[in-house]
Amino acid sequence: MRSYRSLFRTPEFTPYLLSFGTFAAGQTIGGLALATLVFRATGSPFLSAVSMVGPQLAQLLGGAFLLSAADRLPPLAILTALALAFAAGTAVLALPGLPIWAVFAVVLLQGLVASLGGGVRGGLLNEILSKDGYVLGRSVSNMLWGLTQMAGFATGGALLALLSPRTCLLLAAALYLLSALVTRLGLTARPPRSSGRPSLSATWRTNSLLWSSRARRLTYLGLWVPNGLIVGGDSLYVSYAPEAAGMLYAFGALGMFVGDMAVGRLVPPAVRPRLATPLRLLLAAPYLFFVLRPGVALSAVAVTVASVGFAASLVLQERLMSLTPDDLAGQALGLHATGMAALQGVGTALAGALAQLTSPATAMTLMAAGSVTMTLTLAALGGHEERQPAVPGARPGGVPSEPAATD
Repeated sequence: MRSYRSLFRTPEFTPYLLSFGTFAAGQTIGGLALATLVFRATGSPFLSAVSMVGPQLAQLLGGAFLLSAADRLPPLAILTALALAFAAGTAVLALPGLPIWAVFAVVLLQGLVASLGGGVRGGLLNEILSKDGYVLGRSVSNMLWGLTQMAGFATGGALLALLSPRTCLLLAAALYLLSALVTRLGLTARPPRSSGRPSLSATWRTNSLLWSSRARRLTYLGLWVPNGLIVGGDSLYVSYAPEAAGMLYAFGALGMFVGDMAVGRLVPPAVRPRLATPLRLLLAAPYLFFVLRPGVALSAVAVTVASVGFAASLVLQERLMSLTPDDLAGQALGLHATGMAALQGVGTALAGALAQLTSPATAMTLMAAGSVTMTLTLAALGGHEERQPAVPGARPGGVPSEPAATD
């Protein structure tokens, strides 16, 4: 499957995208509105940054306790409940007079619930599409995320100029409700991919199995650490350029869209694995320019170019799937999504603390330098795996399948 036409002829792919897109729009508009609300109330770059991606910090707990549900519960029920939970939580955040501690309590609860989302969506996409269509489908999903962010941040910035942050939060809650409706009506009910009850022991056992492979460990770290450091720097847009933050986020989404389209549609499968390290370096290098404290126009150019590098995640996700048995796909992708979200949350907290001590521009530069260092280190560590020949009996590009963990 190498064409968009054949992709969109696949049953359920379109409603899958609509469900994902409306949820992403709610996250985009709601996140910008909440960060603006917190920054206006506190004047703190640290609290503003953490509020925007705060749910991602809590996903680490969800990944430790809940991830077995990604393969052991019906995906339709999980995705519908997830959207409804976010709608309720976002409506609570819009309440007047809500204290800051309560805002962060709701944000962390949302993150705990969200820990299932990445694995369930990734596993469901793996079922909806054929094996040769997964990368193209994932690239379209990422492109939709980029387009949604462009439209969402641009729209959110315009709405915040006209409306209060609390009103924008209510609009985000309505988008979550729409996502729940599209999910419930547009997708087919499917049985769980794996047998057994979701449990803490099942989550830990399967996570340990996934982490036991050195090749998978390096792939996970490549997905999490360089990305998390850059997203942490991105969270400082509100404090770096308060009146142009929405525009910077929109240009970042544009770069992400271009990168995913090029890698997913234009780059041959044989070439994609070689792009993981160059794309991760591209993701960080333009942010080193922020040491000069550029104006909004030059910042937008740097952000756009850098965000093309987010396509490295597409390359590394393909590698992760080649290294993972099918019946563990949901939890493997869930562990990826949870770890990435957690590292983005840690990166955001670190960037906010650095900005509090220095300046947003200095903090963004330091985060980029850290990302470059980690990318080069992981590339050196992973060189041995990439040179090894394929093992007989392995899935394409991967290693022999392990038996699934059972409860």
